[in-house]
Amino acid sequence: MSLPTMASPTLSPDSSSQEALSAPTCSPTSDSENLSPDELELLAKLEEQNRLLEADSKSMRSMNGSRRNSGSSLVSSSSASSNLSHLEEDTWILWGRIANEWEEWRRRKEKLLKELIRKGIPHHFRAIVWQLLCSATDMPVKNQYSELLKMSSPCEKLIRRDIARTYPEHEFFKGQDSLGQEVLFNVMKAYSLVDREVGYCQGSAFIVGLLLMQMPEEEAFCVFVRLMQEYRLRELFKPSMAELGLCIYQFEYMLQEQLPDLNTHFRSQSFHTSMYASSWFLTLFLTTFPLPVATRVFDIFMYEGLEIVFRVGLALLQVNQTELMQLDMEGMSQYFQRVIPHQFDSCPDKLVLKAYQVKYNPKKMKRLEKEYAAMKSKEMEEQIEIKRLRTENRLLKQRIETLEKESAALADRLIQGQVTRAQEAEENYVIKRELAVVRQQCSSTAEDLQKAQSTIRQLREQQENPRLTEDFVAHLETELEQSRLRETETLGALREMQDKVLDMEKRNSSLPDENNVARLQEELKALKVREGEAVASARELKLQLQELSDTWQAHLSRGGRWKESPRKLVLGELQDELMTVRLREAQALADGREWRQRVVELETQDNIHRNLLNRVEAERAALQEKLQYLAAQNKGLQTQLSESRRKQAEAECKSKEEVMAVRLREADSMAAVAEMRQRIAELEIQREEGRIQGQLNHSDSSQYIRELKDQIEELKAESNHPVGRPRRPGRSW
Repeated sequence: MSLPTMASPTLSPDSSSQEALSAPTCSPTSDSENLSPDELELLAKLEEQNRLLEADSKSMRSMNGSRRNSGSSLVSSSSASSNLSHLEEDTWILWGRIANEWEEWRRRKEKLLKELIRKGIPHHFRAIVWQLLCSATDMPVKNQYSELLKMSSPCEKLIRRDIARTYPEHEFFKGQDSLGQEVLFNVMKAYSLVDREVGYCQGSAFIVGLLLMQMPEEEAFCVFVRLMQEYRLRELFKPSMAELGLCIYQFEYMLQEQLPDLNTHFRSQSFHTSMYASSWFLTLFLTTFPLPVATRVFDIFMYEGLEIVFRVGLALLQVNQTELMQLDMEGMSQYFQRVIPHQFDSCPDKLVLKAYQVKYNPKKMKRLEKEYAAMKSKEMEEQIEIKRLRTENRLLKQRIETLEKESAALADRLIQGQVTRAQEAEENYVIKRELAVVRQQCSSTAEDLQKAQSTIRQLREQQENPRLTEDFVAHLETELEQSRLRETETLGALREMQDKVLDMEKRNSSLPDENNVARLQEELKALKVREGEAVASARELKLQLQELSDTWQAHLSRGGRWKESPRKLVLGELQDELMTVRLREAQALADGREWRQRVVELETQDNIHRNLLNRVEAERAALQEKLQYLAAQNKGLQTQLSESRRKQAEAECKSKEEVMAVRLREADSMAAVAEMRQRIAELEIQREEGRIQGQLNHSDSSQYIRELKDQIEELKAESNHPVGRPRRPGRSW
């Protein structure tokens, strides 16, 4: 197995070596009870060495502040240096053996390895151990890294914008276009091309930045890819952030179960878990703690996963429960930003010990994960149901609009039908009135016919009686004139009736057909019966006319005896003309009967049309009732639609307000954190300068002054190089 490139073994004399050799001065964690005697002996030896280191460090600090002779100071300094060198050698030997025999330690000494990782991985071994822990030493994606850098990513602008916000106070990343910013951009760009679904998320830059402090960019890229794939980070950084919601849900359950009073206080102050815990899960406390403490947490995360985030987060709340219970929402926000991050700067082991005193049940966390998945599935179903209801509402709205249009069309048709019905009723009334006039004319014509028949009988009697008087001739002339006038009037009335009948026939042809076949058949039978009676009457009248014509012809044939007297000739002509007029009257009477028959037919059709109009009126009433029902249904649907829109608008407004509040708080938190870090750095520099100046003023030993100067030069030289990236031969940073 090929090991990754290790950092240079040169240790700095202060903070880095202290971190590398630090171990908990308190009791070990619960897993140490299951170790073998040899392993327990090794742990005890390490703890004893750490206690000696801590005692020597305290003695050095006390001697630096006291005024003693130079001889005793030199002896104490040499003793401390000797202890440090022995501890460094032991630590290097142990972790060097672990790195070389990694597979054996993972298989046979897993519990001891876990204890050593919880006590802290030495600074210069972190690069190789992190790669071994996540199995990122021989990844195929490493060979693709150089090709990925030549490609273009759609996230480049976002990455460039956020690079300056990542560790802005760290020397490695400080300054625009610095080496740290350039390699950070390369790694983030390469991953955005490898995993296009996730692309780029701002919180991931802090994790990559920490990796770049420990190892070259190719190895940091491989470790980051493995973390995203195997440590649930990819689900955390997806655009939906579903895994972050699950982590918040599980953390809230643990808070409610183990710290119910604090949870109640948070709820009463509307202090949501996502307001302070989201950055814990997204950046693994890298934006919360100083780098030495955050790196210790990251060591454990590389071995145990997100469990350490839950433990550390709940341990912080347990330690600060009393103070948080006395603050309001604004005060708690300030407390999380200013106080909590620096509580364990001097003793990270205390934080680790507190974290492993927290109750954590993996089975319960799995159950919570299933509950959260079921809850999200239910919410998704509700969202689908809401979407379906919105679609139905849209379809119902379209249907309502269609029904409204149909209703308007029906209303127009009803109005048009009412207008047409009124017009037809008016026309029927006019026709009835004209029919009454025609009937009156027919009755008068019948009376005239009877009078003509009586006159014919009188003429016949007079023909038998040859005596004629002048008065009778004058009476015949007057009656002849009256008959001609009546004939003219009758002919005019007949023409008008013919025109009206033709008009009625045209109108009847345009009217709709009768739907009731049975009623039409009955009416047709009655009409045929009346037609037969009228035909029989017309035949009888024609027979009478024929008989009268024959009689008249016979009378004319006997009219030779009147030729002898002119008076008789005039009387014969008058009688002939009178007979002709009466024959015409008889013919007009026959025509009148035919027209009466036609009027009967028209009345029958009028009844049919009246029945049809009644049915149309009934249908119109049914359509009106349907229109009213649809209008009521439309009103109810409109009410439901407006209510659902109002609820939706309220929910969206509430959601937007919450999102804006959370974003504002996060922005304020980040600004405050950056400001506090800058202030802390300035204060630390001032404190160091004051301490060194005080030591120089109160020291009488030139040797001690030279040593301090040497240490200051070493510190300055080390500060000129990035933390976690020691210089190596042949490699320029």
